[in-house]
Amino acid sequence: MFQPYILLPDSRLKKFEFILSLLPDIPLFHSSGRNPYPPSSVVKALVLKNLFALSNLSDLVRFLYDFPILRQICSFDSFQTSLPVERFSHFLKSFPNSILQTCRINLVHQLISYDQISGELISADSCPVISPVKENNPKTTVKDRFNKYKSCTGDPDAKLGITVSFLKSKKSISFFWGYRNHIINDALSELPIDEITKPANIHDSQFLIPQLKLISSTFNLKTRAVLADSAYDSSHILTFIVNEFHSSPVIARNPRNSASASSFSLSSNGIPICLAGFEMVSKGIFFDKSQNRKRHKFICPIKGAKKFARKHPFCPWNHPKFFSNRFGCSTYIRLDIDNSIRKSINYGSQLFKKIYSHRTSSERIFSRLLSLSMQKPSVKGLNAISNICTIAHITVLLVALAAVKSGNSDKIRFVKKLIPNL
Repeated sequence: MFQPYILLPDSRLKKFEFILSLLPDIPLFHSSGRNPYPPSSVVKALVLKNLFALSNLSDLVRFLYDFPILRQICSFDSFQTSLPVERFSHFLKSFPNSILQTCRINLVHQLISYDQISGELISADSCPVISPVKENNPKTTVKDRFNKYKSCTGDPDAKLGITVSFLKSKKSISFFWGYRNHIINDALSELPIDEITKPANIHDSQFLIPQLKLISSTFNLKTRAVLADSAYDSSHILTFIVNEFHSSPVIARNPRNSASASSFSLSSNGIPICLAGFEMVSKGIFFDKSQNRKRHKFICPIKGAKKFARKHPFCPWNHPKFFSNRFGCSTYIRLDIDNSIRKSINYGSQLFKKIYSHRTSSERIFSRLLSLSMQKPSVKGLNAISNICTIAHITVLLVALAAVKSGNSDKIRFVKKLIPNL
């Protein structure tokens, strides 16, 4: 009788067994229904799916059927002839992601103890995770395909997001339905430290501060700089990194936040000066609930001060807003931010550029995770996608830990090539 597992040499099987043996114990979670498979066994099988680059759960089931020895390595019942696909899909949909996060944090702690993750430079970024719904299939006919107010019938948790790419210096934007995986990684070792998966319609900047707080409370890392692209250029983020995280923000400048984005300069008294050279007058301080910020409004002095209007009845520039707007030209100054932090960052210095160059480590991490079929999963739903992404991170960390413990610290990033080189 032909036994396919003979195709795998014993030496290679021992390497897989060694990697899977490093997986921390995962406690049993059972809510209702028939008794589940041991979570550790299921996660080991899903790690093998990543290591062998299997595209979906059906391929994993067939693979385990063809290689019974791998079923034994995963600690499945040796007398079981097949493993239903439904068992794996149910696990991904129902198993709490917080338990897998505990396993991932355990692996990060071990890599920190082996001095592989220093946290001296950490980088933040996000990656699109495309849901397998018909709205993402260009060959199907869908009404209002990219209407952000609609809900996908196949995956109600999926939301509309965008991806930005540059081809020959030309910016290209495409839409997709799905999720985004937000990570913080060690920029020097290129290993992930924290990750979270959320619907694609939530902006990246909303997760950086909570992730930094989690890293600060969970890991004892001395971070010198936090790296990120312009999507994270927010005054709240810069203030948090400096005052609370006690690090240096190395974040690309967003043109909307630069001084050149405003057509009004400030006088020595901190009052905006209009194009005609007049100091504008205050129209009051208010709290903008829609954008959650405190603002001070200034308007045209001719429109806002009768005494000034008697001396200067008309706008010297004949600005269109002077005739079409009740207040003429107007501008706002935010009062809830500290602009001194952004002004203190020397964006053009060689030191800033040298540190910022390490931000591409996040993109290289995503390229390895995407090779583990994370970007185009075969399951739907926020919890299932979150578990798929977390297990992809666990796989990367397991490979790094196996490389360190086997004396191959120079191969901690060999996600696919570690087994042949181990």
